[in-house]
Amino acid sequence: MGTGRKFNKAPVSRPKKSVGERTRRVATQRKRLVARGMDEEAVRKLNTKQIRELLMETAKATASA
Repeated sequence: MGTGRKFNKAPVSRPKKSVGERTRRVATQRKRLVARGMDEEAVRKLNTKQIRELLMETAKATASA
């Protein structure tokens, strides 16, 4: 009796997030906030969590309008 394909498959894992992709994504999000009217100096002082929250707030505001 064979073991079948179920036991021979290698475990599949999700790819790791790279640092370069993260910095590119944050830079894109900063540009989106500046394009929506925020001051560039104020955006530069925000951390990544604040950037995401502000983007979600503006997205909800535009969706409701």
